[in-house]
Amino acid sequence: MEWLKRPVQTASATDPAITSSVQNSLADIEQRGMTAVRDHARRLDGWDGDFLLSPGQWEALCARVPEQIKADIHFAHEQIARFASAQRASLADFEIETLPGVSLSQRVIPVQCVGCYVPGGRYAHVASALMSVTTAKAAGVPTILVCSPPRGEHIDPAVAYALSIAGADRVFQLGGVQAVAALAYGLLEGPAADMIVGPGNSYVAEAKRLLFGKVGIDVIAGPTESAIIADDSADPFTIAVDLLSQAEHGPTSPVWLLTDCRALADAVLELVPKVMATLPEPEVCAAAWRDCGAVAVGEDREAVASLSDQIACEHLQVMARDLPWWQQRLLNYGSLFLGEGSTVTHGDKCAGPNHILPTGRAARYSGGLNVQKFLKVLTCQQISEQANEVMSAVASRLSRYEGMEGHARACDWRLQKYFPERNWDFEVFDNWSAEDAADGGTAK
Repeated sequence: MEWLKRPVQTASATDPAITSSVQNSLADIEQRGMTAVRDHARRLDGWDGDFLLSPGQWEALCARVPEQIKADIHFAHEQIARFASAQRASLADFEIETLPGVSLSQRVIPVQCVGCYVPGGRYAHVASALMSVTTAKAAGVPTILVCSPPRGEHIDPAVAYALSIAGADRVFQLGGVQAVAALAYGLLEGPAADMIVGPGNSYVAEAKRLLFGKVGIDVIAGPTESAIIADDSADPFTIAVDLLSQAEHGPTSPVWLLTDCRALADAVLELVPKVMATLPEPEVCAAAWRDCGAVAVGEDREAVASLSDQIACEHLQVMARDLPWWQQRLLNYGSLFLGEGSTVTHGDKCAGPNHILPTGRAARYSGGLNVQKFLKVLTCQQISEQANEVMSAVASRLSRYEGMEGHARACDWRLQKYFPERNWDFEVFDNWSAEDAADGGTAK
C-alpha cells in the first residue's frame, strides 16, 4: 500500500490520568453513595436539582418538540424497532433429544435491568436515545433506566421525547462517571443495572471499562471511526463530503480513504479542504483530518480489502463496482454501508441497525450493540437413568483421564446405582461406604 496521507496520531491506550481520575471517582461513589454522586454532579455539571425527571417535567419537555422533529423521531424509532425485532426473532428457544433419554434445551431471556447512557455535550443525541432504549425494549428487558446530563436547566426536549417513544421507564438528569457509577451501584430509583450501554466521552467510556465484570457493557468505545473504500467508479466529491461528515464527531476521530485508484485519491485530497471551508464550524473537522485522516492506495481490490480488515473500522462505506464481492470479502467492521446511496449518517440516525459500534479494532472480534447483547442464552440438560449408561461412562473416563477424580466418581456412582448388576470394562470406583451407599439407593 502507498500512503498518500498518514495519520499524525493514532488510537492509543487510555490516558493514565483519565484512568486514575475515574478510579478515584468510582471508589468515592462506592463509599459515599448518593452524597458523592450529588457532589460530583454539582462540581462537574453545576447541577443541584432533582435527578429523576418527573412525569410532569417529562411531559412538558416533550410538548416543546416541533411536530416535524416528532414525526422524524417516530420514523427513526420504527426503523430501529423493526430491525431489532427481527434480530430478536432470529434467536429462539429450542429443545432436542440427542440420544434416548438425553434432553438438551436453551432458553433465551433478557437481562432484568439495563442502564442506558445518553450523552449531552455539544450535540443533542436523539438517535443515541433511540438506539439503546429501543433495542433493549425489543429484547424484552423489563426495566430500562436512562441517565443523560442536563444541557442547561434540563435534558434536551427531543431526547426526552425520544426516550418516551422508545419506552424508557425512568430518566435521570445525570451525566458523567457519576451517572455510570450510580447505575452500576444501584443508587438511583430502581434496581442496580445488570448492563450499562451507550456512548459517552472518554471518562464515561473508561468508567464502563473499569466496571465491566460487575456489570455487562455493550462495547469499549473510543473516538468514532469511519473508512471509505472506493474505486475509479466513485465520485470524489461524495467521498470528501462523507469523510468530513464523520470527522465532525471530534478532533480525534479517524477517517480513512482506501482505494486502488491513485487519480481518485489525488482528487479527494484536493477536494477535502474546499468542502471543509463550506462548513459553518470547520475547526473540529480540520483537526480530525489533519491529525487522524489517512489516504492509502493499493495495487488491487484484494490489497484494499486486506488493509480494511486490518484496520477493522467502526463504520465502513464501499463505493465501488461489484458490491456483492465486497460484502462477502470484507470481514472486520462495525457496520457496512454499500453503495453511494448509503452514507454513515443514515446508520447514525434512522436506517435501523444500531449505531453503537466497536472501535479500536474491536470489530475483529465483536459486533455492535444489538438485541442479542441484552439476552442470555440459558442451557438445560435432563438425562434419564437409562441414558447414564452412555453419558456417565464417557464422562467418567474423560474425567479420570484429565485427573479429575471427583468428577469421575459422580458418574461412577450413577453407573453403580442405576446398573447394579453391570460389570464395567473400565475403571469404576466402587469402594463406597456400605452405609452411605445404602442411603443412596441400590449401590453395590
